[in-house]
Amino acid sequence: MTTTTTGTVTSADGTTISYREAGQGPGLVIVHGAMQTWHSQIELAGALAGDFTCYLPDRRGRGGSGPAGADYGLAREVEDLDAVLRATGARYAVGVSSGAVITLHTALTRPAALRKAVLFEPPLGLDAADVRGSLERFDREIAEGRIPAALVTGMRAARLGPPLFNALPRRVQEWVTGLMLKSQDGAAGQEPTFRELAPTQRQDIQLVVEASGDFAAYRSVEVETLLLGGTRSRDYLRTALVELERAMPRARRVVMEGLDHGATQNAAQRGRPERVAEEIRRFLKG
Repeated sequence: MTTTTTGTVTSADGTTISYREAGQGPGLVIVHGAMQTWHSQIELAGALAGDFTCYLPDRRGRGGSGPAGADYGLAREVEDLDAVLRATGARYAVGVSSGAVITLHTALTRPAALRKAVLFEPPLGLDAADVRGSLERFDREIAEGRIPAALVTGMRAARLGPPLFNALPRRVQEWVTGLMLKSQDGAAGQEPTFRELAPTQRQDIQLVVEASGDFAAYRSVEVETLLLGGTRSRDYLRTALVELERAMPRARRVVMEGLDHGATQNAAQRGRPERVAEEIRRFLKG
């Protein structure tokens, strides 16, 4: 088990951002994705801790960090990551899924904050109108306490459900999701349950909407960047990496055989953190 210590920073709008620290060496911030907290990539941090001091923040609205706030958006998330980078002196960042969107926009708008960045499958290239349309339904289902329905809405909006799950009728998807939630209820562990994290999915849907648009917007990113993905991930995620590589002058792409969108997660969640760490280490130390 990787040993961590806890720290906090204050973001630009006064929100407290909590993080865990592990390892030794140059600073590396790992920004988690949707339905996750700092603990979701603890094994990835453990695999890198011999070479880097890893900082694992809870994004706002989760864990030990402050609330998302009424003015929530991509700009606030960029400010949060910038605050962690400044406070810790870290110059490297790894972003996972929606965390990769945050890392990418930090590189775009605050290039001096980063020396190198790793983007693992940012969910870019979706139709903004379609995704935006899911927000109203998601909000209604959360307000009505229909957590399984809201989670299905979020998964369908981001097209991130497993292929077999996606083939099911919606009512069956909600039933299966409800069973999964019940199996987590009352379970002891360091990570919040999906039921507890469900409201935060709105934040990630909003990030996808804000970041949608022409990939040409990223032509001005000068930060040296590794674009990581897996051969088993959804087509649009792999296409996004291709488009980013074309647009960004200092980006290169590595696609890992047999891995999918959950590859950075802990082994108990069917991740392959050691394999992902190999590519991150090679890039950052190269």
